Amino acid sequence: MKRTVTLLTLGLTFSLLVAGHGTASAQESRALTPLQREIEKERVLLASSDAETRRDALIRLGNLRRAASSRVAATGLTDPLPMIRATAAHSILSLPVDEAIAALLPLLNDKQEFVRQQAAYALGETHSDRAVAALANIMSGDKENSVRGAAAVALGEIGDTAAVLSLTAILDPGGVAAVPGKKQKGKRKTENEFVARAAARSLGLIGSRQGVASLSRVLTDETRPGDLRREAATALGLIGDAAAIPALRSVLGSEDPHLARTAQEALKQIDRRSNPPGT
Repeated sequence: MKRTVTLLTLGLTFSLLVAGHGTASAQESRALTPLQREIEKERVLLASSDAETRRDALIRLGNLRRAASSRVAATGLTDPLPMIRATAAHSILSLPVDEAIAALLPLLNDKQEFVRQQAAYALGETHSDRAVAALANIMSGDKENSVRGAAAVALGEIGDTAAVLSLTAILDPGGVAAVPGKKQKGKRKTENEFVARAAARSLGLIGSRQGVASLSRVLTDETRPGDLRREAATALGLIGDAAAIPALRSVLGSEDPHLARTAQEALKQIDRRSNPPGT
């Protein structure tokens, strides 16, 4: 009889403990804000063995646009799958800038081309000049054109004039531009067109007069691809410096009508900047 009572007592005590724990967990859950609950839900999904589940969780964490969600997403930067690491690179951008850059920089040395490319694009999205040196380095040194092109695009997104010499060295390797501290290994015979176009576009976005000479040489060089020459004309219009006028005028009669129109529009942009309405 005593043994039966003891067992009943233990059972009741265990039931009370479980009930109490459940109550505490429920109270803790209710104490979380809706945002915190969402982040916790995605944190659990990040531990899934299913790659698509992890990827979707990272996307949702990034879309929350909170430092707390980005810190959880940062665990994806070391995921075994390249797709997950690349997705995580864009999902951590709500971190403080220094923290985001520190988290992204190691990915520039990732073995997978796609991961390095997406890390470069993500660094551009930080819009921080702290990323310029690393991006300039991989733009000139990475073996894959997709990564180099992404770095060139990112430098334009950041818009810092410190990148101009590196960009002109890519765009116009036979010109006077050189990257300080880097030994030039001779003229690069051909530059990948995508990388060169990205460099030209970024020089236009940065808007520094330092890029005018290289862009003008590319514009007037008939051996360069037509798309690249048009990109150079567009960039010169964005910079708006009168020093580009002779080069732009020289291609107005080009057999490429698209180039001629682009140069004409660039000249109009320069004229508007030199003679703003009302002056």
